[in-house]
Amino acid sequence: MHNKLSKDAYGGVEGKDYVPYISNGSKSGGNVAVLIIGIFLAVIFAASTAYSGMKSGLTVAAGIPGSIIGSALIAAFSKQKGIFGKNLVQGMASGGESVASGIIFVLPAILLIGAKVTFLEGFIVGVGGVLFGIGIASLVHNYLMVEEHGKLMYPESMAISETLVASEGAGDAIKYMGIGFGIGGIITVVTSSFLNVTNNVISFVNESFYKWKFEIEVNPLLLGIGFIVGLDVALTMFAGSILSNFGIMPLIGYFASLGKDGATVWNNPDVAINAMQVKHIAGSYVKYIGAGMMISGGLIGAIKLIPTIISSLKETMSAKSSNGSGSSSSENIILLGGIVIAFIGGFMISGGNILMAIVASILSLFLSLLFAIVSGRLTGTIGTSNLPVSGMTIASLVLVTLLFVVMGWKSPTNNRSLLLFGTFIVTVISVAAGYCQSQKVTFIVGGDKNEMQKYYAIAGVVGVAVVVGTILLLSNKLAITGDNVQFALPQANLMATLTGGIMSGTLPWVMIIAGVVMGIVLFLLKLPIMTIAIGFYLPIATTSIILIGAFIRIYIEKTSKSETEKEVKVSNGISLSSGLVAGGSILGLIGIILQVTGVIKGNGPSGFAASNGIAFVILIGLIIATIIPIMNSKVKNAKK
Repeated sequence: MHNKLSKDAYGGVEGKDYVPYISNGSKSGGNVAVLIIGIFLAVIFAASTAYSGMKSGLTVAAGIPGSIIGSALIAAFSKQKGIFGKNLVQGMASGGESVASGIIFVLPAILLIGAKVTFLEGFIVGVGGVLFGIGIASLVHNYLMVEEHGKLMYPESMAISETLVASEGAGDAIKYMGIGFGIGGIITVVTSSFLNVTNNVISFVNESFYKWKFEIEVNPLLLGIGFIVGLDVALTMFAGSILSNFGIMPLIGYFASLGKDGATVWNNPDVAINAMQVKHIAGSYVKYIGAGMMISGGLIGAIKLIPTIISSLKETMSAKSSNGSGSSSSENIILLGGIVIAFIGGFMISGGNILMAIVASILSLFLSLLFAIVSGRLTGTIGTSNLPVSGMTIASLVLVTLLFVVMGWKSPTNNRSLLLFGTFIVTVISVAAGYCQSQKVTFIVGGDKNEMQKYYAIAGVVGVAVVVGTILLLSNKLAITGDNVQFALPQANLMATLTGGIMSGTLPWVMIIAGVVMGIVLFLLKLPIMTIAIGFYLPIATTSIILIGAFIRIYIEKTSKSETEKEVKVSNGISLSSGLVAGGSILGLIGIILQVTGVIKGNGPSGFAASNGIAFVILIGLIIATIIPIMNSKVKNAKK
């Protein structure tokens, strides 16, 4: 039982016969120190995921870094140093990250349509989603965790479990995370996210006959994300950017140059069609084609889930009826709390429309229940990092939007209410997935599922407060358009475009349909629609630095002399990259807070500090600073 899971943890036995990693003694791992450490990590991962997710459109699962950091903090500050305490901490870290991964998909869309949301509204809707997601996932706990043991593999849960039982490796991981945090922090402090003393974007724009744009944002958190997600995802996203910036954009630019005098951009009458610059083509045309691609990807993904939805519901109902085991009182309280808060939130956000509050709340609860079960099951197959949250959210929002249209609720105020209902749904989907992942770890190591439930709920509520606060803090940055955009918000932009366009009837259907057709072609070619579509939508400055991060990982893998050496270096590289993400996002968020409060002021870089040259120097420095520590990894640190 020393630092290694048994083969039965991966299947081969019935779930009811599985002997956990620790099967004797107390299953409790909680105390005040564990709770404080867990809340601290929930705050850190909620804030960093909200920042980096709105920046890149991608989020990084917190389970493994949470287990590593949590193990080190418990070893330093907690008297109870067992694996159960470490498990609770990683669950709380995952809770904060899961909340952020959901809320940032929809809530910022309210700001993008020019409306406002209060902290209380966002908090009530988010907490309702957290409690309802945990409650629904708890109802199917026995089926997903026990009866399907070995059938649903929960790949990320098993990786977290292995990390927990091999806790002696945490020291190296913490060291590399610290190095990454330092690198990311230093570069973030000197660039536009903080002090703004140097330029960090390498930019080439051509406004002549063949219009195109190529940029690289020298951002450590994006490079770290690229290393973590790997070449396949990074290259696929970059392919989408190449298509938009070197295919569609020049084509639109060519035909636009033939336009007659007097014709103006459809949503910007101050700009003549034949005088459009690259930024106008990107913002008024390419953006909507990309939205169409994402819509088709989301709907195709949702349609492909129909067999999974049907089988999940059938098997869940069958398992519940044959099992006969009732829910615990805490599960019932959490589920009931989620339902009650959902209705309270529904009345709060419906602007006094009682019919809307009742009907939209019921539909939102139904869709959330449906997709929470699917989300928990899919997590057991592909993990939370690859979960098609966008697809399930798009499908749900389309149905809720159609309800609003049929009922005649089409005003901008109603669209705001609609997006808050959507925020509830996406929170449920994301939280249910993260909760199932954490509970599978608890089942594998032998912890107390009820204790995990309570600690995860606390982390979820804390995460809601942090994420909603972060979004509102950044509200003036999120609504900026044009060249000054700091957060791409691909999913939230899509939700705003989709709901607002359908309700107002102003959706540019020609561009949307063109994007949908392109998505269908990608589907027929068996290519990942959503990944390409996000790359198509994101600035090429974002996808290019993500690709560089993936190339660094390939370089590390190719230069390793053995599989053992490669395993060690890639593992340490992921830890360092997690530090880059944390350092870049946390310091970036602090920088924005200081800018908003007026503590930091300045006119920005000038001279060489504002040139492509300094950005190129910083890029080279970032690449070297990332590669050298990883290359110096010692093979002796590998697991024997």
